[in-house]
Amino acid sequence: MSDSVRILLVDKDNVALRNLEIILRKDGCFVTSITGAGAAIKYLESRASDLNLFDVVLADLGLDSLDEGHFLDQCMRLQPACALIFISDKITVTSVVDVIRQGAFHYLIKPISPQELRQTVTLAAENSRHRQMQQGICQELVSKRGSQPLITNDLAMLRLLEQARKAAIMELPILITGETGTGKEILARFLHDASLRNKKPFVAINCGAFNEELLVNELFGHGRAAFTGAFRDHKGLVETAHGGTLFLDEITEMSLNMQVKLLRVIQEKELRRLGVTTPVTIDVRFIAATNRPIQQEVEAGRFRRDLYYRLNVIDFYLPPLSDRQGDIPVLVHHFLEKHSKDINPIVTGISKPALDRLCNYSFPGNVRELENILQRAMAFATGSDVTENDLPNYIVNSNSQFVFQNTDRQFLSLEDMEAKYILWVCDEVKGNQTMAAKILGLDRVSLWRRLKKIQLEA
Repeated sequence: MSDSVRILLVDKDNVALRNLEIILRKDGCFVTSITGAGAAIKYLESRASDLNLFDVVLADLGLDSLDEGHFLDQCMRLQPACALIFISDKITVTSVVDVIRQGAFHYLIKPISPQELRQTVTLAAENSRHRQMQQGICQELVSKRGSQPLITNDLAMLRLLEQARKAAIMELPILITGETGTGKEILARFLHDASLRNKKPFVAINCGAFNEELLVNELFGHGRAAFTGAFRDHKGLVETAHGGTLFLDEITEMSLNMQVKLLRVIQEKELRRLGVTTPVTIDVRFIAATNRPIQQEVEAGRFRRDLYYRLNVIDFYLPPLSDRQGDIPVLVHHFLEKHSKDINPIVTGISKPALDRLCNYSFPGNVRELENILQRAMAFATGSDVTENDLPNYIVNSNSQFVFQNTDRQFLSLEDMEAKYILWVCDEVKGNQTMAAKILGLDRVSLWRRLKKIQLEA
């Protein structure tokens, strides 16, 4: 374990604090021990100016009067980049799932072996360092360009942003895929702002918003008298982006004929305006995006293979919000802060029941849907916090609890119900078999055998 890992230990039991402190300090960590959650929050508030005071917070609230959800919220507010690990000897599926969905990194169940403690803290510290790095990148870009960053605590997303920062300085085309509302244009702006082209234009166009004739004109422009009503030369978006970046959103909506024209421009680095024979040399970096499975579009003949390979030199996939539910609390607080001034300055927070409702919702519309829901909720809120009453009915009425019956209302056998429950728990803890085994009261080998049997019988 790195000797630079900074850990805050929180426990009402001084003996337990001392034991954990000995293990972690023996591994070279910098450890601060505080008795009780309330004292820990006061300590963090007294140093509120340092948002990266700790890499990891390790807290056992078993004997404490403060609940885990409130402590987690305060830690996220005061130390947004730290990874929080809860320790407990008594757990329920609901409590584990709730705190992980709200942003906790992990949940350790007593008794904890020194090896398990070290491994978990090492992974947590890595997660925290990625967050701190991303936080620094975003602050730098926002201060320079005023762009909106991708807000995330998810380790896979943080690694993606790290790769994006490296790819940004390369003069190569980039293809971004992902569902609608995941932030593809935000990532494209991130890539532009982190590139050497950031002082030149960033131009975006949705290819699905125009028919072929209009798209040709929008992208390549036209000359005077090219058609009736063309009284002057018109520079297209490709020329407008000269020296900078052109973002082609929903590229798979482009017709095959239009794809041929775009491919030629990318290859030759020149274009001809409609009605003009003289070519115009261009220097543009192309970033394309789509919400469709583009390889399937290629195989089906709806998207040209040669254009696909031209654009897909570097590719990034943005996962849906349902795959990174730990980001929901962070995004909620970000959007509250972002829209408070314009929509409802009184609203500064969100109640725990309302946040729980959002954390339990699947968000088919992804981050964009979450932002829209919060804007609506803030508009209707009457107090300082968004409450359940301010959320849409379909959010309040959604239910992610384990279902003991099939959709056709036929009762499950005990064996089938057990299999379904095991799979549900594994899904709720995002495939973490160590945690799933502890929740189910099994050892990892027994869980592995049961999962293998379930897969064979499926």
